Amino acid sequence: MSDLLERLRRRGWRMTAQRRVVAEVLDGEHVHLTADEVLARAAARLPEISRATVYNALGELVLLGEVREVATDGRAKRYDPNAHRSHHHLVCSDCGTIRDVHPGGDPLADLPASERFGFTVSGAELTYRGRCPDCAART
Repeated sequence: MSDLLERLRRRGWRMTAQRRVVAEVLDGEHVHLTADEVLARAAARLPEISRATVYNALGELVLLGEVREVATDGRAKRYDPNAHRSHHHLVCSDCGTIRDVHPGGDPLADLPASERFGFTVSGAELTYRGRCPDCAART
């Protein structure tokens, strides 16, 4: 059983056929699919699944904290099932490919007190930008 499915079972999430297929589509490393990509892959496995069902399942997964919603540069939101392991993202500025990265160090420690403006900082999300090997090879 996949990691995401197992986490959802432990939480008691009602596992309908439609919810199961959405969770199966999202499961894996470096998965950052748009809602439309989730819908297309889910429909290939379960043709009767509706757009509304996919969007509702994604919304529930985000609210549960089992999937992270990732937005980059005004592109469509993507859904990341790697919600329980701290990581950052590497984004291709040409094609939008997203990869999870785990650099060393603590980004919270790198923010000096003078730049916190009295905030109690609880987290940091870093996005590294560049060109993936495929896009770089095209030029």
